[in-house]
Amino acid sequence: MNAAKPLAGLKVIELGTLIAGPFAARICAEFGAEVIKVESPNGGDPLRKWRKLYEGTSLWWFVQARNKQSLTLNLKDADGIAILKQLIGEADILIENFRPGTLEKLGLDWDTLHALNPGLVMVRLSGFGQTGPQKDQPGFGAVGESMGGLRYITGFEDRPPVRTGISIGDSIAALWGVIGALMALRHREVNQGKGQIVDVALYEAVFAMMESMVPEFDVMGFVRERTGNIMPGITPSSIHTCSDGKAVQIGANGDAIFQRFMRAIGRDDLADDPTLADNAGRDARRDELYALIDSWAASLPQSDVLRVLEQAEVPASKIYSAADMLSDPQYLAREMFLNATLPDGKAFKMPGIVPKLSDTPGSAEWTGPALGEHTDSILRRLGYEETQIAELRGRGAI
Repeated sequence: MNAAKPLAGLKVIELGTLIAGPFAARICAEFGAEVIKVESPNGGDPLRKWRKLYEGTSLWWFVQARNKQSLTLNLKDADGIAILKQLIGEADILIENFRPGTLEKLGLDWDTLHALNPGLVMVRLSGFGQTGPQKDQPGFGAVGESMGGLRYITGFEDRPPVRTGISIGDSIAALWGVIGALMALRHREVNQGKGQIVDVALYEAVFAMMESMVPEFDVMGFVRERTGNIMPGITPSSIHTCSDGKAVQIGANGDAIFQRFMRAIGRDDLADDPTLADNAGRDARRDELYALIDSWAASLPQSDVLRVLEQAEVPASKIYSAADMLSDPQYLAREMFLNATLPDGKAFKMPGIVPKLSDTPGSAEWTGPALGEHTDSILRRLGYEETQIAELRGRGAI
């Protein structure tokens, strides 16, 4: 643990699988918290086997569990629960993303945990939150994205809704969980307050991102619909295809930017047109402007389109794949790829740390551990003798 990191000294217990809970704990671990990930001895976190596997382990796992210690506990065993309570008793944060009621069935309800550790902050990530008529229903990120409004507005107007390319609902919930935990710790520190529950519902985490959807409907009866690649009501901002078949995102919706863009493509008449001087005027002629930009982009290869836009200081980008990222000067200058090693010694790149802190930056000290890799060392620290550890393992408690 690096004392220079901002969360050094904090102890975090992660009771969760897959995405939301583990991602929240990963952020804490990257910035110095001691994170103990509690896993079932029977296979551990299913994420270990998700997506592309290397020598039987998910490459995603090596990133999602970096800087964490893996402790295997059988939570159906009384000794497993007793060990967990010992850890919670000395923890600052407990992160869990079980279905509501699961911990209560294990005797780990909030009243019990709060009495055990009055300063504990408990981050609870679930599909629908800890209250309400749907609290007991299973709710994955896909459901949260749907109920939260994201999927309704994602896609093209003449086609059914589509998903984003990642599990964004889970990740947004994780971010809210970390924000809530840090606020609760701040309250505990400054106001001499006790610990509290941070209750994050996946659908609410997504819903919080939905900009002006609610007031637009409530005040004007306007329902935002799918609009493909354009930004509704903000013109011009869309994706355009170049002569070589490659795509470019162009965001020229600022008033001065639009004028620079039009001059750069030889349309001084539109740059000087008073009806296009603000966003409302441009949006009223949206179809005309997008047809014009489509035609211009289609006349040049992507490299030329980007060169013209860069010279005119118009925000634009090609649509990056992983291959584009790994060779991009901006990514490299910002150290957005870390050199790491897989268990067999093979070198690989993994994502860098976000955000960048000038004085106390985060880092990745090690990749996701083997299942139960730290079980013995954690139990020894808690006072267990080698014979006790062997006995617990022999009967499946760890």
